Amino acid sequence: MPEVTIIKYNAGNVKSVMIALERIGASYLLSDDPEEILQAERIIFPGVGEASTAMASLRKNGLDQIIPTLTQPFLGTCVGMQLLCSSSEEGNVDCLNVFDIPIKKFPETTGFKIPQTGWNNIFDYNSEILNQIKPDSYVYYNHGFYAPLSKYTVAKTDYILEYSAMLQKDNFYACQFHSEISGDTGEQIFRNFLNIKI
Repeated sequence: MPEVTIIKYNAGNVKSVMIALERIGASYLLSDDPEEILQAERIIFPGVGEASTAMASLRKNGLDQIIPTLTQPFLGTCVGMQLLCSSSEEGNVDCLNVFDIPIKKFPETTGFKIPQTGWNNIFDYNSEILNQIKPDSYVYYNHGFYAPLSKYTVAKTDYILEYSAMLQKDNFYACQFHSEISGDTGEQIFRNFLNIKI
């Protein structure tokens, strides 16, 4: 069994995730098969794209019913994180409700471009998946929607307002940034994820 199963659906920065895993010597499987996902050792749920379209793709294969029930270590990135929340203002769609918080659109604010694209720092860490990450490390973002601060927030970012850079609930971990292209910081997050025991 590969160390990581990557969920295949109609929104994924899959190639970059594969390259990141190869770089740290991790084996992986790309799958949209519910049985393979249920049997996976640990799961990465990548995301690039639009929330309502991505949710439609998950529903097509019944993955919307399976994902919230999973008990193995699970890491969502970017849109993958947003889909784990209760709903998204992007397409006004109901999502997976692992984290019972809504995804909001950034407010239009003078001096800030939307989407946020580029490097920004994270702070106020509170999770084992961020072990050995230096304070105020920089990661790469590309998004116009955000998760508000909540009881699930385990790292923060500030752009227009403070919001959740990372969320955690039980076995579910999620990052708004693209950990797969966030340099040494993203690589360490992947290494930490591979070491998580549930």
